[in-house]
Order: sequence, then structure tokens, then C-alpha cells
Amino acid sequence: MSTKPTTTDLEWNELDQRAVDTARVLAADAVQKVGNGHPGTAMSLAPAAYTLFQKVMRHDPADPQWVGRDRFVLSAGHSSLTLYTQLYLAGFGLELDDLKSFRTWGSKTPGHPEYGHTVGVETTTGPLGQGVANAVGMAMAARYERGLFDPQAPQGESPFDHYIYCIAGDGCLQEGISSEASSMAGHQKLGNLILLWDDNHISIEGDTETAVSEDTAKRYEAYGWHVQRVEAKEDGDLDPQAIYAAIQKAKAVTDRPSFIAMRSIIAWPAPSAQNTEAAHGSALGEEEVAATKRVLGFDPEQHFEVSDEVLEHTRGALERGRRAKAEWDESYRAWREGSPERAAEYDRIAKAELPAGWHEKIPVFEAGKAVATRAASGKVLQALGEVIPELWGGSADLAGSNNTTIDKTSSFLPEGNPLPEANPYGRTIHFGIREHSMGAELNGITLHGNTRVYGGTFLVFSDYMRNAVRLSALMHLPVTFVWTHDSIGLGEDGPTHQPVEHLAALRAIPGLNVVRPGDANETALVWAEIQRRWTKEYGKGAPHGLALTRQGVPTYEPDENAVRGGYTLFEAEDADGQSAEPALILMATGSEVHVAVEARERLQADGVPTRVVSMPCLEWFEEQDQGYRDSVLPPAVRARVAVEAGVGLSWHKYVGEAGRIVSLEHFGASADAKVLFREFGFTAENVAAKARESLAAAQR
Repeated sequence: MSTKPTTTDLEWNELDQRAVDTARVLAADAVQKVGNGHPGTAMSLAPAAYTLFQKVMRHDPADPQWVGRDRFVLSAGHSSLTLYTQLYLAGFGLELDDLKSFRTWGSKTPGHPEYGHTVGVETTTGPLGQGVANAVGMAMAARYERGLFDPQAPQGESPFDHYIYCIAGDGCLQEGISSEASSMAGHQKLGNLILLWDDNHISIEGDTETAVSEDTAKRYEAYGWHVQRVEAKEDGDLDPQAIYAAIQKAKAVTDRPSFIAMRSIIAWPAPSAQNTEAAHGSALGEEEVAATKRVLGFDPEQHFEVSDEVLEHTRGALERGRRAKAEWDESYRAWREGSPERAAEYDRIAKAELPAGWHEKIPVFEAGKAVATRAASGKVLQALGEVIPELWGGSADLAGSNNTTIDKTSSFLPEGNPLPEANPYGRTIHFGIREHSMGAELNGITLHGNTRVYGGTFLVFSDYMRNAVRLSALMHLPVTFVWTHDSIGLGEDGPTHQPVEHLAALRAIPGLNVVRPGDANETALVWAEIQRRWTKEYGKGAPHGLALTRQGVPTYEPDENAVRGGYTLFEAEDADGQSAEPALILMATGSEVHVAVEARERLQADGVPTRVVSMPCLEWFEEQDQGYRDSVLPPAVRARVAVEAGVGLSWHKYVGEAGRIVSLEHFGASADAKVLFREFGFTAENVAAKARESLAAAQR
């Protein structure tokens, strides 16, 4: 098996051209039928998409998850019909009725491609530029995967060698995330990444001269990419021969990612709609659709017309895929026979299983000692790294603060990088100051498969990556986001760096688990739980956001119940120190847990039996059955106080009408952390005072 490019010319016949034109009329018909959508780009991109799916990419429509396949990312997700028509023609499982139900309830063809919803869709795209960054992440993952399983193979000769193809539009390249990701790809010299740019000069507001004037190709040259430009044919249509030749040249360049600019005319060949902004996001209209069909030689009275000859021709992709996979299987078998230990490791990783004895490596921290949870997290990561080789990741230039360096001697950097720790298959990723693209690259790495990845920055900068985090949750991807400096506890850097609304805002994302451990041992326990939740026994995955302290916090004895999201850290006691029914519950997360513990001591000294509940993850707690939740938060105990150094939106459902919330409903300030906690009421005295208010309210 070889992924080395061929130099043969593209074989192209009348049926190929008819199939391209069929894709065009299908796009026009699908949007016209539902009355909304984006027909123009799907029409003009049909030659490029067809060339990729029928002439270039290694894939098997009968086995869409084949590990040896090339990946395709449609970053211009609004043009979902570009992808759907090719999935239909190639035989991935979509049929004509699916195109007819485009953008309707329950269909396999939603308005934007959705991972896990439609077979053959590699990632959810729509927010522009995200797909470019996903593709960069996939290319990074492909290199790391090769390093795990077949690092010594010559270039292009490993069963783990494959390409990542991405189609992006003007909007994708205007969004800043694509600039971040493209810079990263150039720096990493990702020769397995080929980006095709649909340079059609049209966006929603009209000609892109309204907003853009730079030389995009020169920009990509500056990023370190191999750049080519493909001109349209004389009639304005994309030229499959030129696109194919450009892709072959790109595949021959192994030390740089490749950028192919394709000058196109949106909605070609619609007589009146082509090259107009209206064709971008609106149905063409019955008359224009009919006119387009006449130009292409289709019956204007027929809708969703696909000839048997065309479908038989394009479904030849199934046989080509079968042959490609059979050839790959020979290479794969030879690799397994020659590398039995690596093959065994591959089998374990592919099944998302953890290595034997991995849990024994997780450190236990000494109770009573003050440790920042970010520091504890770093020690846990390094311990896990010793036994879980597929675990890798890094930080957005904050590794020293985030404690996200899994291996100081091994940096994921390309050949030729001058740093002594540089290794093309290194463990530690240096994402640079690019939080937004880091989030989407983490998604791409996870989508690619066969690795476990994390990425770190300050919690306040989760705002920069929020769209990527949202998409991670939407796709059920088990990405781990490490967000440190999680409150006013970071101190003198002041309100620009002190997260206030972030915990509540992140908890508002459906499917994201926000984990804020209260001490070093909770940190170790939740890291272990996150690893377990990668395994298939948990069903659909979920991303996790770890919120970790800069400042040291007291360490308590470990309790496995921490992985249930909420548990009794300290039980209520009477005046004699004996276990008693609680009159009051104090609940807290993170660095405020120890404040609640200190408040408990004051309250119990006054004869108020007080339970302290640590709630590191509200989402995990909500997964528990009602019986467990009631055992931790007994409904009969109405006097409750929640303590968290952020806005209190998360806590109203837990404290009830008689409860109180010690929260931060305003921005912070620049001062020492201890001063800020005192001035803003995060003290044992204030928590105890709020507790007495709640006790009084509960007795009314």
C-alpha cells in the first residue's frame, strides 16, 4: 500500500461530466423544494467535490469508518449539498429521498453537516473556519498516530499514512480561527493536509471587495504553505483536470501543507443567478432552476433527475473502495506481523480501552498540605502519561501556568525545528497563543481517532474558544479542556483575567461537563474519571472542562464518591463530635470548599450540625439516581448555602427558597487573592452569617 501520488492524467468522460451536472441540478432542486438553503456554492463546487470523491480520495463507502481512509472536511458547511450529493452518488447510504427531504424534520440531510447524524460526515461544520481548524487537528492526529504505531516506515508506506482534504470558502478564510489554524499547520509542516479554497468572490453582502483586499495566496505562502492557483475554464466552470493536477502536485509536497486556490463563479451555470449574492443563501426560483437545467441539457420539467447510467457510474466508487481497502489490508497485515507489540497496543487503543494497571499510577496527595489544583493536575497528567501513550496535549502558550506539559523532553514539532526537544511524534503540543483554533484542533484530533487529547489555557480565555467547545459538546467528543486560574484567586492580574461569569456560562452548554475539583485528591480522582469516560461503556462521549486553581488549597482525604459529581465531604456532628442529622448543608466547589469547611467549624461550635458537600461536577451529580442525590442533599434539610467565586446562576435549584448563595455578581479587582476573598465575602465568617440567615428562613 502506498499513498505516494501518481502522475497520470485524470480520466474524465461524458458520464463524469454528466454526474457533475447531476450534482448541480440536485442542489438546485433540493433548495428549491424546501424553499431555503445555499444552492450557489454547491453548484459551482460540484467539479471539485466530484473529483475528490470519485478520482482522488481513498475511501470505502461501504465502510465509512475504515481507519485507513482519507478524511474530507467541508469547512464551508452552509454548502452541505456539496457533500450530500457526493455521499449519495458514491453510495455512502444517502438516497434520493434524503436529498428531497433536505433541511426538514428528521432527515439525514440537515442544513449543515452533522457528525454522527449522517454517514460519511467527518465533522459538524457551519460556524465558518471551524472546519479548517478541525482539518488541521486531524492532520496533527494522523502524524501522532503514525508515531504511536509505525514511526519507522518510509514516507507514504505506512498503513497509517493518509491525507486530510478540506474545502473552505471566503467566509472560512475571513474568520480569525482559520488564520490561527493555518499558521499552526504551516509551522507544523503538515504535509498530509490539502486545503482547497473556493475563491468565488461572493459573500452574503455581495462581492468580497466589500470587506477583503489582501492577497490570500500570498498570506498562505507566508504561513509556510505550498500554494497553487487553479483558474477556471473559459466558460467560468471549475476545471477538473486542473484541480486533479494541482492535487497530485500537492501530494508530492510532503514537508508543507498545501493550499489550492480555485477561482469559481457561484451558481454556475445559472443564467441570471450566477455570480450574485442572492445565489449564496436563497433558492434560485422555479424559472431560474428550469433555465439552468436547459443549459445543462436536463429536462426542466423533471425534478431530482438522476439517470441510471450516471448512478451506475458513480456507484463504481463502492468497487474502487473495496479494492483500495483490500490493498490496504495487505499492508496492514504485514505491519501487524512485523510489529506484534504495537499491533496489540493498537487493538487496545482502537477499542478505547485503558492499559492494565493504569489506575495504580494516579498519585494520592498528603492530606493537610496546601496544593494548587493546577499543580496537582500537572502531576496527575505526567503520571498518566507514563502508562497511556495515546494521551497527549498542551497549552496555548501557558504550559508553565497551566501545568499541562506531559513530557518536557518531547515536543510535537516537525523535522527541522531547531529546538532540542523537537520530535515529529512528540507528546507535548505547543498550540501557541491561539485559543480558538486550539479548541477546534482538539476536536479534529479527537474526530480523527486513536488518541486522547487535552488543551489548556486560563478559564477567562475559554471565551475565545467557546464556539469550538460548543461544537465539541454538540458532537459528543471526549475532549478535555484544562482551564486554570479559575477565579479571583489569581489575584493581582485583575478583572480582565479573573473569570466571574464563566463557570455558569459554560455549564449552560448542553453536554459539556464542567469539573471544578476542591483539592489535589479530587483533582486526581476526576482526571481518572475523565479517562474512564473515554471508554465505550459510557456510550456517547462528552467533553470535560477542568477549572483549576492558581492558589494553593488544603488537601483532604480522597473519597471515590467525588466522581459522582457531589458527595458529603464532612458529615454533620453534634456538640460531642458524634455524627448527627444535619440542620444545615454547605455546598461548594473548587477553592471555596475549604471556606465552607472552616464555616462548618464555626457553626458547629455554636451547636449547628453542619454537613459540607463538595460538588466538583454538577453534570455528573445530575447523572446520579434520585436516591443518591437525596442522600447527599436531603430534601428535608431546607437550610442550605452554596459557595462559589462566580455568578450564582448554577446554584438556585440546589439551595431552594430558604437557601443563600455566596457568589460574585460583579467583576473582580487587582489585589492579593486573600484580600479579594476577604473583601468579596468568601470567608468563613460571611458564609456562617449567610447560613444563619438560611436557618432562620427555613424555620418560617
